Amino acid sequence: MLQFNIDVLQHSFEDVTVLFNPESKLVLGDESCKRILKCREYLDKRMENQKVPIYGVTTGFGSLCNVSVDKENLSQLQKNLVMSHACGMGEEVREEIVRLMIALKVKSLAYGYSGVRLETVQRLVDFYNEGVYPVVYQQGSLGASGDLAPLANMCLPLIGLGEVNYKGKRYPAEEINKKFGWEPLTLASKEGLALLNGTQFMLAHAIWSLYRAKRISAIADKVAALSLEAYNGRKEPFTHGVHAVRPHNGQIETARIMRSYLEGSQMIEREDKEVQDPYSFRCVPQVHGASKDAIAYVESVFMTEVNSATDNPTILPDEDLVVSAGNFHGQPLSITLDFLALAVAELGSISERRTYQLISGKRGLPSFLVAHSGLNSGFMIPQYAQASIVSQNKQLCTPCVVDTIDSSQGQEDHVSMGANAATKCVRVVENVEKILGIEIMNGAQAFEFRRPLKSSPVLEEFYAEYRKVVPFIAEDQVMYTHMAASKEFITNYNI
Repeated sequence: MLQFNIDVLQHSFEDVTVLFNPESKLVLGDESCKRILKCREYLDKRMENQKVPIYGVTTGFGSLCNVSVDKENLSQLQKNLVMSHACGMGEEVREEIVRLMIALKVKSLAYGYSGVRLETVQRLVDFYNEGVYPVVYQQGSLGASGDLAPLANMCLPLIGLGEVNYKGKRYPAEEINKKFGWEPLTLASKEGLALLNGTQFMLAHAIWSLYRAKRISAIADKVAALSLEAYNGRKEPFTHGVHAVRPHNGQIETARIMRSYLEGSQMIEREDKEVQDPYSFRCVPQVHGASKDAIAYVESVFMTEVNSATDNPTILPDEDLVVSAGNFHGQPLSITLDFLALAVAELGSISERRTYQLISGKRGLPSFLVAHSGLNSGFMIPQYAQASIVSQNKQLCTPCVVDTIDSSQGQEDHVSMGANAATKCVRVVENVEKILGIEIMNGAQAFEFRRPLKSSPVLEEFYAEYRKVVPFIAEDQVMYTHMAASKEFITNYNI
């Protein structure tokens, strides 16, 4: 059984990828339970004699932070918080990302700085392990006081409200609770705030995007190598010595990978080469490599966030402190999500340029990659579609983090817009999978016009795998189905 052990304080990205498997289970071990219980016991004792207001525990929220709440209403205060903040709108968040949200929220709470009760965290674990996924929506978070609206929607079922998805069907939370024999939780002081404050909406999208981005980065190199062979390009731009004098890690690594893909190729050894290739081929190490370096940096930031407690106030039992601060602010994620979107979008941008070169009637290739152009339009319009998607990515890559807007009557006067950065990053990633799908469709078509020469064993195998899902196009056909199959090939290819 695949397990994600919450007791581990510092998880790696490879550890977190277990969460993408719907069969995986969360394990809330003894150490996590001890930390959670210790923090809650400290908070309960602190509350017995507390006279000075504690934000969100004995007061209202946001600009209502100076309004004190009587002890007998503290539980109602937390329930009201969850109900009133469940204001998500727009498209529904896909289940695989909601699953990540639940797991990441459990991990953050289990550090023992949030003051939640053990039974509250355990209910989230139960949701994850039973495949019960609350209905969450993409719009509503400013990425500042945590992801308030989406996390509120995620946590409504804990108190018997809202909706969930379970085994492909939608259920009212009340019904699913009865099915599993779960009593709706009565939230204790601080619990609603701990559940809603935090960056788990942004972070779940970030981890999902990073996982796909790393795969895209890897397959983009192989697609580029196939296109280079089809274009009758040169191997010299990948010479190690060239990159050793400008030693960016990603650049050196990309050149090495390209050399490995071309090793043993008859095509690359042809003597009838042009003196120089266009940038989209010649500068693959520099462009793809820069994206690799960006992705590596992004991973370091995202994993710091995964291994953090991000709600507010922060409870520090060992220091006898309850501090209202700003660990819920999404700025570290927002600025990095914008960066990731740019890095991935550039892999798509240069991919489209290689496609354009392939259909341009150069290097002995027929116009639009069909033998009877004129009668046939061939691969003319897939490049149009590809260019449209590339252009959309350019528009999506306008940074979200530079935007801000006042909320809560000016109390929350600088926000990260990290939730928007998160959802747009997902769109950029999926767009680049489409773009690379169209490139390989063109590259494989052009590949055939280089026969009977053979490419390297690696690229011949890659080509053969692709041909299992998309055929050679001799005469005009309906293309969108082949384009969709190409995108799925890119998404699912085991690099």
